[in-house]
Amino acid sequence: MKTISTDEVGRAAADPVVSSLVRAARREVVDRRPVWFMRQAGRSLPEYRKIRESYDLFTICQNPDLCAEVTMQPVRRLGVDGAVLFADIMLPVAFGLGVDLQLVDGVGPVVSHPIRARPDLDRLASRPAADAVPFVLDTIRLLRRELDPSVAVIGFSGAPFTLAGYLIEGKPSREFLLTKTMMYQEPALWDALMTRLSHLVLDYLLAQIDAGAQLVQVFDSWVGCLSPADYRRFVLPHLTGIFAGLQRVATPSIHFATGSAGILSLMREAGGDVIGIDWRVDLGDAWRLVGYDRGIQGNLDPALLLGPWPVVEDGARRVIDAAGGRPGHIFNLGHGVLPDSPMEHLQRLVEFVHAA
Repeated sequence: MKTISTDEVGRAAADPVVSSLVRAARREVVDRRPVWFMRQAGRSLPEYRKIRESYDLFTICQNPDLCAEVTMQPVRRLGVDGAVLFADIMLPVAFGLGVDLQLVDGVGPVVSHPIRARPDLDRLASRPAADAVPFVLDTIRLLRRELDPSVAVIGFSGAPFTLAGYLIEGKPSREFLLTKTMMYQEPALWDALMTRLSHLVLDYLLAQIDAGAQLVQVFDSWVGCLSPADYRRFVLPHLTGIFAGLQRVATPSIHFATGSAGILSLMREAGGDVIGIDWRVDLGDAWRLVGYDRGIQGNLDPALLLGPWPVVEDGARRVIDAAGGRPGHIFNLGHGVLPDSPMEHLQRLVEFVHAA
């Protein structure tokens, strides 16, 4: 059972309006189905592209006023029920662990000195989130002041496996062969790295919650490359510790992964109030496997938004029908908004979901 701190009770009393997004995450009945989109802040928004003409991503993230503005842009334009913090999953790695990395356009995070041996791990710093990324926490506080209480502030972190993949490979990968090599050849080093990252992730998420995030999501974007057996051995124990730590607070959590059809029961075992799924699995089938004592998030294929509106509407209707009218469904895409997604499709999709 979750315990609620005195501070959280005080915040609840000060904020009598609880967003439909948070209520759905708790599997409560809501008056309309909540919807938000991963990567809704940036990418496809023309107002964001205008800002990017003058500032790079890390500069935006380190400027709370600018970061809050980018975070709120999709709320104003699309009418979504959540404002997901505009940030990069590598921020706590760069500023908390002292990893030298660059965000390369068209590539992603590129690590100057990948972790391949014990000395590479030993050289990492260890700074708590409050000291390492105070600008992230200041942005959350600003969002809580500026946003209507009906819009939830969503915090997030990359999951340990996904962060480890970047740190070991040195750049984005499809096969994660160097990562798997460490897992199989040096399991003690792997576990030490994952333990370090697990502590980092939990501290980062709790700091976001303390700053005012009302919902947090753990992104395991690349864990679908693992077999169920490898997931259980090399990943699940570390995720379990994170979600157990989050149980100390009343803020609901979303556990999201892509390519997860074969590990959904293991994701349930790892934890999370809501299980986020991609488009490669039927939402109804996934919910039955996860269990109706958890919420479900998803799972429209982002590519459908590139087609004509009737195709988008049909796909959204099938997702909603698969949810079966049960409380606990948060509508989202199966992954992030694609840069070429038409704004009018996203706007109409929010209206359609709210009316369904």
